[in-house]
Amino acid sequence: MPPAPLPVLPLAASQIPPADEVPALVRLTGVEQEIWDRALPYLDVRDNDAHSLYAYGLATTLLNAVPQARADVVLPAILLHDTGWKTVDPARILPAIAPGSHDPDTVRAHETEGAVIADRILTDLGYPRESTALIMAIVDGHDTRRHALNADDAVVKDADKLWRLTPHGLRTVGSWFCLDAEQTLRLVLAHTYDRLLTETGRAIGRALAACAGLDHSPQRLAIGGRTPRTSGGHSG
Repeated sequence: MPPAPLPVLPLAASQIPPADEVPALVRLTGVEQEIWDRALPYLDVRDNDAHSLYAYGLATTLLNAVPQARADVVLPAILLHDTGWKTVDPARILPAIAPGSHDPDTVRAHETEGAVIADRILTDLGYPRESTALIMAIVDGHDTRRHALNADDAVVKDADKLWRLTPHGLRTVGSWFCLDAEQTLRLVLAHTYDRLLTETGRAIGRALAACAGLDHSPQRLAIGGRTPRTSGGHSG
């Protein structure tokens, strides 16, 4: 007979720390919010809006571990990197990004058009021209260029690819190609891990892959998808 669950213990609102006191909690503010607002109309293609937000959060983490990378370049670049897909015929997008695709011109088009859109948005906001040029160079090659131009580019590339291993990324990729969850994880790992450029990116990738992989382990499947039991022995 399974053990009886312990009673729940509601906490008072006063026991929850304020958002500004919680480490690693990510919020868009200031010029990044302005960039996001202007980028959003270009991101309503194949979940690029949510993808860009999750990639932004990953980029903020990578920035803490890659001191050579600059937030004023990386964060605008990650918010703008996929705006160019808006200019591509929707019928060509998934065939172009599918494994084994032979349509590099479509992928390249979203990079070059994205750089143009990034330039227009940042110029309208009065963003510094030197930083804008660096951001445009990152956007123009973030998928097709395997090597990194610099630390900023490496962080953007890693944040972009690490999204695939997040729960949202795995669900999204699986829905694109009609794959089950385990197939999706194997596909994503095969096309992601070896392309990560920073040591921190690889560590995050290993952690995300470990959690996702355990979802399909015999042990996890054996205990099923039950709701958490309240107990006094686990605080994680």
